[in-house]
Amino acid sequence: MLDAIQIQEYLPHRYPFVLVDRVIEIDSGNSIVGVKNVTVNEPFFQGHFPGNPIMPGVLIVEALAQMSGILASISRGIKPVEDGYIYYLAGMDKTRFKRPVVPGDVLRLVCEVTHSRRDTSKFLCNAYVGDVLACTTELLVAARKV
Repeated sequence: MLDAIQIQEYLPHRYPFVLVDRVIEIDSGNSIVGVKNVTVNEPFFQGHFPGNPIMPGVLIVEALAQMSGILASISRGIKPVEDGYIYYLAGMDKTRFKRPVVPGDVLRLVCEVTHSRRDTSKFLCNAYVGDVLACTTELLVAARKV
């Protein structure tokens, strides 16, 4: 539903820190599904870890946070870049990493709203490689006017 160019309307991030390649499903106010194609050319693989490249867990969580921010923006009918808002990662709970993510993997990023109030929303987020759970977390994002 959103390609890489359209995603930039909802995220202030730019290369190399946009960690969402495509949004494939949106149920406004409820859930979002997107993908991140993990390639060997990712800048973080140069140092994490040479000879055994593994996507840092914090970047998997960041990809999920970006997806949550996109859904929060769409659900509220705003485009943060145009309207002067930024969604910040405000908290995370129950984060667990279940399998390493390596070059060639396609991360399927799934976020579901569990609670929403004014400028904050809480999400249950899961990242999968195929049908295998790679990461699960609960995220809190908050909008702030810039």
